[in-house]
Amino acid sequence: MSSKKNLKEEALEYHAKGRPGKIEVIPTKEYANQRDLSLAYSPGVAEPCLAIQANPDDAYKYTAKGNLVAVISNGTAVLGLGDIGAVAGKPVMEGKGLLFKIFADIDVFDIELDTTDVDEFVRTVKILEPTFGGVNLEDISAPACFEIEERLKKELNIPIMHDDQHGTAIISSAALLNAVELVGKDLSKVRIIVNGAGASAISCSRLYLALGANPKNLFMFDSKGLIHPSRTNLDGKKSEFANDHLPADTTLERAMEGADVFVGLSKGNVVSQDMVKSMAKDCIIFALANPTPEISYDEAMATREDIIMATGRSDYPNQVNNVLGFPFIFRGALDVRASEINEEMKLAAVRSLAELAKKPVPDLVNLAYSEVNLSFGKNYIIPKPVDPRLITTVSPAVAKAAMETGVAKHPITDWEAYEHQLTKRLGQDNTLTRVIMTKAQKTPKRVVYADAENVTVLKAIQQVVEDRIAIPVLLGNKEKIMALINDNNIRLSDDIEIIDPRNPADATEEARLVQFSDFLFEKRQRKGITAQDAKDMVTRRTYYGCLMVKLGLADTMIGGMTRNYPDTIKPALQVIGPADGVNKIFGMYILMSRFGPLFLADTTVNFDPEVEDLVQIAEITSDMLQQLNIKPRIAFVTYSNFGSVANGPAPVRLRKAVDILRKKHPEMVVDGEMQAHLAFDTELLKEHHPFSSLADGPANVLIFPNLSSANIAYNLLKEVAGIEKVGPLLLGLKKPIQVLQLGATVREIVNLTAISVLETLKPE
Repeated sequence: MSSKKNLKEEALEYHAKGRPGKIEVIPTKEYANQRDLSLAYSPGVAEPCLAIQANPDDAYKYTAKGNLVAVISNGTAVLGLGDIGAVAGKPVMEGKGLLFKIFADIDVFDIELDTTDVDEFVRTVKILEPTFGGVNLEDISAPACFEIEERLKKELNIPIMHDDQHGTAIISSAALLNAVELVGKDLSKVRIIVNGAGASAISCSRLYLALGANPKNLFMFDSKGLIHPSRTNLDGKKSEFANDHLPADTTLERAMEGADVFVGLSKGNVVSQDMVKSMAKDCIIFALANPTPEISYDEAMATREDIIMATGRSDYPNQVNNVLGFPFIFRGALDVRASEINEEMKLAAVRSLAELAKKPVPDLVNLAYSEVNLSFGKNYIIPKPVDPRLITTVSPAVAKAAMETGVAKHPITDWEAYEHQLTKRLGQDNTLTRVIMTKAQKTPKRVVYADAENVTVLKAIQQVVEDRIAIPVLLGNKEKIMALINDNNIRLSDDIEIIDPRNPADATEEARLVQFSDFLFEKRQRKGITAQDAKDMVTRRTYYGCLMVKLGLADTMIGGMTRNYPDTIKPALQVIGPADGVNKIFGMYILMSRFGPLFLADTTVNFDPEVEDLVQIAEITSDMLQQLNIKPRIAFVTYSNFGSVANGPAPVRLRKAVDILRKKHPEMVVDGEMQAHLAFDTELLKEHHPFSSLADGPANVLIFPNLSSANIAYNLLKEVAGIEKVGPLLLGLKKPIQVLQLGATVREIVNLTAISVLETLKPE
């Protein structure tokens, strides 16, 4: 089956599974009892209504208006799909809403208007103004998009932005500023060729001129040729860029001779290598058509060495991605209750993005993009979308520009507090997941899958292969596995390695069974295992997989999908064994909360860990976090706070463990015993226990006194809060073996594979 067909099926399944679509509305206030409901609705709701009637600005105080953006479209210019209509464009608008939420914590209602009449569109949006703090216009065809935005900006008193116009303009302008600086050229003197004359091209060109480009040096082409004063078929927007400093019949090919900058906002493959060769020294090429650029990155870079190049694609350096702009621009505009998004606010976003690219890049960003050390240069002229500093860089810059230009109705007075508020809005879950995946991709390892006779596991293996996370080895009956692959349209190479321990395929596999059974018998003969037992055991896939890892034929094993958890741990303990100095292995889950990743241990193995076991759990967990470039902040949680229950066995064990850890690792941030809520309520901790090392920030590691409390906490959080999880990770073994829970999803298997590959990189 073709990859295109599979992408179609995966995309449709993604949008349809569970609750259809990609967004939902979630209450933000209590609603558990009649009192809550009487406050939320009748009769209590009358009070905020009356307050807003007396002072309309109180809508920002008592309703969601101040954090609510409308994403509005009529579907006339959707992505690369064109005029597909309002309802067909709805998945894109929901997707835009998702990006607003995950990057800037902005809530969105998507609104699809079934009209191409500009007056009707404008009137509809205008009468919706009381609902929203801002409006993001999306996927509206030119030239209507220009008139719609201009009229709404005049008639509404909230921020309006057509992202298709201004998003690419803002990001590419930041890239252009830095590219010109890197090659030592003057923006006012460079010759710029813009191929394309749609909404995005017009907005880009306007912004380049606002930054200092000379209009005499900017030449725009549409499908009919050079935008020239002699042409009679130019609408009002195109005529802004009519330039007679080249002859009217100049072709794109001719115009690029000696040009310093090419900006493509048109269609794929319209620029040849010869055209690139003809450009000026240290040329700059922004080939932004998507998914096929005007010239491919590889072709352009093979033509000459002095190019700085950007595309709209994520698989090459310098991606011009609108998500670098619109979430943070609206965030800043909303936070000062701006009446509009003006040119000064856009320019502030441009300059803040350009400056951010010149600053040292956080390790998390380097790891997320498989880079050792990203730094300002030809391959890094604009920030990456996962850079956590975007919200604290772009949003304040936009807010300040709004204040300086007099359009801010709620100015910010404490910028330090504002930055702190912004950092608290978003967690690190997506960033951490990408870090785990990318580190695994850098050094993919051989991973044995003990339960390959399972459709979910096979689908996960397909993704592992496609994402280049690992080199899989499948254990199970080859005919059964191949039948599942074919029946479920799973894309795996015909030569993928499949081993059936029960039916060796050749002399090599037979010899390996003998080797494995001899090894297992020698290792376990004084622990009740006979030679025949060993021969029988090595035909079981979990034992076979563990032996492959033990004897260096694979790096790690994933098992447990079709077995009870202890049935897979037992072979791991018998064959691999604990790492040197480790008394007991343990299980840890990572919960991807909106406040960042939360690590819980021990959730799967030890019923009542002793003090020494608790100490080791904390030490090994700390090592894992540091491998992920996360500073561990460890809380030992139970029912007591710092001795409030003097003689309880659980609090006493935890106190002793904390004392030992502080003496062994004085640099470690660890405290307890404490009740679980105190690990996160730093204000309460400061008030009642100011001596705590966690008073200056919440914990990210919770260690429990026993398996019962840990497992209950994990399952409650996972189910009630709907938190994505990674795990359980089995830690403390000499070599990594991971045990899936029954019913694990494809995503969970892929995540566990990636983090298991990371575990192989640790020194034994």
